[in-house]
Amino acid sequence: MSSTVSVRSAVGRLDRVAVRPPSQVGDYAGAHWIAPDLDLDLLETQHRDFVALLRSLGAGVEELPAVDDMPDGIFVYDPVFIAGDGAIVLRGAKAARVLENDRLAADLEAIGVPIIGRLTEPAYADGGDMLFLDSDTLAIGYTYRTNEAAAEQIRAIVEPQGINVVTFDMPHDLGPEYCLHLMSVISPVSEKLVVLYPKLAPTRLVQALESRGIGWVEVPDDEYLTLGCNVLAVAPGVAVLPAGNVVTGARLRNAGVDVHFYNASETNKGEGGPTCLTRPILRG
Repeated sequence: MSSTVSVRSAVGRLDRVAVRPPSQVGDYAGAHWIAPDLDLDLLETQHRDFVALLRSLGAGVEELPAVDDMPDGIFVYDPVFIAGDGAIVLRGAKAARVLENDRLAADLEAIGVPIIGRLTEPAYADGGDMLFLDSDTLAIGYTYRTNEAAAEQIRAIVEPQGINVVTFDMPHDLGPEYCLHLMSVISPVSEKLVVLYPKLAPTRLVQALESRGIGWVEVPDDEYLTLGCNVLAVAPGVAVLPAGNVVTGARLRNAGVDVHFYNASETNKGEGGPTCLTRPILRG
């Protein structure tokens, strides 16, 4: 296994992580951002500050080049998923993102990340529908962005590494134009703690948490809307949240978590939180 590429956890120490600055050129409205009042200069500043926060917490950050005409390119978690010792190139279902997969794969290969598989038609998937429940279990949510064909292809790629795939059906909620990922409702914080929005969580996911002895901090309704359920673990028990989610932050602190906020007024307009802004490459 490579000493510089290895991900089998959603909470292990973030030793190596890729980020991409926002594009200053692109159809943000067409990509479903809340665009009329989007401040691109502030978006760039907030992303720069977010990266500085990650570095201050010990994360090894690698900045990829910005790409024009890819408004969602800043959300590097989705186009490629790293499982075990290499990257799986996914296939996006969102029209505005279909060029991102190959571009991110090429940028990751350029910094030494091997490609271990590529989804092929009819499979489509976003990384936001995938997370490790433990070192041997990869959870995949079925949504309007991720289908069964993708789960089957991913299972064939990761099983040789001893990784089991479990799947969960996500609700329709607001429909296909709204981005509801598996990670919209759950974010691991440590091996035995997640943040969770139970109202939209699949029943079998809740049961899977209970069977593993994993507890949760519940995200209140109003903070679900401000991406309070999108929490990035920089290390076990060290969490980064979008600013303003004070109740979720307080509940995490009461559970013993070291909580850090970042200003996210502009990134939130693209429905993306701190997990979306990062592509973990090496978790210790």
